[in-house]
Amino acid sequence: MAIRTSFQPSSQFAISLLGSKGGGFFGANAAALFHNPTGLSNLFESVAIVLLPAALVVMFGQMVGRRQAMVIYAVMLGLLVLAVIGTTLSELHLGQHVAGVAGSTALEGKNVVNGIGLSALWNTLSTAVSNGSVNASLDSFTPLGGLIPMLLMQLGEIVFGGVDSGLYGMLSFVLLTVFISGLMVGRTPEYLGKKIAAYDMKMVALAILLPPVLTLVSTGIAVSWPGIRSSLMNTGAHGFSEILYGFSSMGNNNGSSFAGFNGDQLMVNVVGTVLMGCTRFVPLLAMVYLGANLAKKKQMAISSGTLRTDTGLFAVLLLVIILLIGALNFVPALILGPIADFLTAR
Repeated sequence: MAIRTSFQPSSQFAISLLGSKGGGFFGANAAALFHNPTGLSNLFESVAIVLLPAALVVMFGQMVGRRQAMVIYAVMLGLLVLAVIGTTLSELHLGQHVAGVAGSTALEGKNVVNGIGLSALWNTLSTAVSNGSVNASLDSFTPLGGLIPMLLMQLGEIVFGGVDSGLYGMLSFVLLTVFISGLMVGRTPEYLGKKIAAYDMKMVALAILLPPVLTLVSTGIAVSWPGIRSSLMNTGAHGFSEILYGFSSMGNNNGSSFAGFNGDQLMVNVVGTVLMGCTRFVPLLAMVYLGANLAKKKQMAISSGTLRTDTGLFAVLLLVIILLIGALNFVPALILGPIADFLTAR
């Protein structure tokens, strides 16, 4: 009976990883023995998290041109590699400031089978992709180790992202980059031979700006709501990080949590429901209307003045726009949360 009752939820867990769902039958999620018993299973399941979202970028290349997809893939992969390295180094070398013991690492809240490296890899992947599964307690991560997964969600989970949603989220930044670059050189912006007009940019702005605005407003309501702060496991900057992470997760279709934040409260349920509904369906509808509008336009011939979107230069421009527009929305909140937590932990 034990084998049967453990096999059923564990078999479903593999499907949830491939489908960017991330839910688990056990409270320990991917740290549970029946879900993830060895380091080898952890590695295979980490690949499963990102497999389909990464494959969709390849599919996009087959449809519109391989070089176009290579630029997007390179930017996504570059951001993901930097995030994994940053999270891993933070957990390895900053753990002693949290534990107060020289040479110690942040093993609290982690499965010793996975250790620092595989725990950092999994939780970075699951927040870059809208998966939400965890194999370690994010609340036990170092301040900067927790900041990076939080920031990946706040960027809109465009680093491969969820199945289909990550790709159209990144394409909204691609169109924004094309528009800004076109303004800089005084030309009408074009992408794949289609002119980008005012209506298109309104849809792009709606898809990019609505989630961070609603996430920050929801966080502000929660911080000022009576009884919310008293229900936190931690106080100060780390307590604020728990609230910010919770609403960032709801606002970006992730599902993971920092723990320590009691989500089973009336205000959180009401505000979180509105937040999840708006930030899922409004950007989706905006991109559907954008695609329909672009499909009606005639394709223009490429000229010497056309900004090429399949070069290394455009990849750099895209990366800069993502960091400027996506990340800067949350910088004040991150300073109050994980960055202040890091500075006061020293």
